[in-house]
Amino acid sequence: MSSVMQRQSTNRPIENDRNPRRPISPTAYVLMVQGIYYLATGIWPLVSIDTFQMVTGPKTDLWLVDTVGVLIAVIAVVLLVAAWRRQTIGEVILLAVGSALALIGIDVIFVAQKVIPRIYLLDAAAEGALVIAWIAALIIEARTLWKRSDSCL
Repeated sequence: MSSVMQRQSTNRPIENDRNPRRPISPTAYVLMVQGIYYLATGIWPLVSIDTFQMVTGPKTDLWLVDTVGVLIAVIAVVLLVAAWRRQTIGEVILLAVGSALALIGIDVIFVAQKVIPRIYLLDAAAEGALVIAWIAALIIEARTLWKRSDSCL
């Protein structure tokens, strides 16, 4: 079954199929925002290492900068595809929140150790905002589900 709207045996739409009539959920919105941010920051050093280094400071291992950029860009694509499909499944949320928390840790620890410049604290702040957005989106969706379940009783 390769139609846009696959059906289960009960002839109901599969919940995580992309349905353009269904409004975007808070979690799908956060996926989209995080995906766009990660795509921009991931491809930036690949597109212009000179401007990247002007902002973030000189690097000695450019292959490592490229590697991290590609990995961040891949995470971005996963998040954006999930947002487009409106598939906010646990594994994708774990990837999104885990990536943000890992990058916060890297930014804060290595700035504190004076390994990387303080400009990286701006990224840590952006990642922190994403984590807060995730918490808010998950609370909103949990309350919505709770209200739906109460109305069904």
